[in-house]
Amino acid sequence: MSSLHRLLVPLAAAVLIGIGAGPAAAHGFISTVYADVTAAGQGHVRTVLELEYDLFVVSAADSGGNDGLFQDGTAAFEAGDPQAQAAALDTHATTAVGYVTSRFTVAAGGRACVPVPVEGFRMGTRENVPYTTLVLDWTCQAASDYELRSVLFPASEEFVRDTKTIVTYAIGGRTGSAALDAGTPGFSTAQPWYQRFAEFFVLGAEHLLFGLDHVLFLLALIAGSRRLREIVLAASAFTAAHSVTFILAALGLVTVPASIVEPIIALSIAVVAGWDLWQLRRETPATGRLAVVFLFGLVHGVGFAGALGIDEPFSWTLLWSLLVFNVGIETVQLALIAVTFPLLTLLRRRSPRTARWVSGVIAAGVSTMGLIWFVQRLTGS
Repeated sequence: MSSLHRLLVPLAAAVLIGIGAGPAAAHGFISTVYADVTAAGQGHVRTVLELEYDLFVVSAADSGGNDGLFQDGTAAFEAGDPQAQAAALDTHATTAVGYVTSRFTVAAGGRACVPVPVEGFRMGTRENVPYTTLVLDWTCQAASDYELRSVLFPASEEFVRDTKTIVTYAIGGRTGSAALDAGTPGFSTAQPWYQRFAEFFVLGAEHLLFGLDHVLFLLALIAGSRRLREIVLAASAFTAAHSVTFILAALGLVTVPASIVEPIIALSIAVVAGWDLWQLRRETPATGRLAVVFLFGLVHGVGFAGALGIDEPFSWTLLWSLLVFNVGIETVQLALIAVTFPLLTLLRRRSPRTARWVSGVIAAGVSTMGLIWFVQRLTGS
């Protein structure tokens, strides 16, 4: 067996092992917090925070030593009852709100603002996951520059690997957006535009790299392409399609529930990989394949937009950051193609039979995992 064979055969096996161990959701180990920050009158700032419910319950209960919140919150979560979930948080509001306000802060002119809950907790969903909403009214001194900091759900709590806080703001005469995480936990509204854009570039790159479903979709495209022209056309069709729905979602013109988007994304993985498997011994009609890729790319664009909370009309403030996020996605996409496709091409030239075997293993594994995810997301299991 040649050195190339020894490299690619274990690679295909590793892909299957990774697929089998992969979560049904794209972002199972990274949580996302959404924060909308606006002026609420002289000396007041309003924050609307959306937090992943089950993570919030266990984190707040563990931090506050509140067994009651853990028991009530987890029972309501397992029952799937939104009213009971909100009631559990309201019953233990001191612990729940205390957890948030100790880790999410607002300051004006270098002085801390004082938070007060405006109403009880509300329930909703994001990407088919229960989220709760907490509205806080912060009393601040008059200032033109504001600083926000979020260390919600840190890795040190050992429940998630990291947490992204996506902020949109319209305060102090400034509007914009920011992406916060463990590496960059805070920002100022006076921050230069290029620093905020760098954050969204990294966020986009991480979203594709750690979003296993999107990676597998791209891998299916690579495995099913025989020539450089085919993968370039397929990747371009995918990019063009998801960019269209990405921008339309940012403008508030497209809104599709995650309960619909997520199963279709899983199905797209299975269909594209299954198409590759079926066409393994013959030339794939480029036009038909491109049409399928473009169609599913439109759906993936809505999924990408969902990662930034782009599902409300006010989200147009994220537009430029969204475009940079998209550039981050494309950079990783091109990098994966540049690394993987030449290896498969070289193998096809040296040993066509082994190349078909490797492509078949990858396509079969990816298609199977896509079907499993489709059923899981469709049934909510």
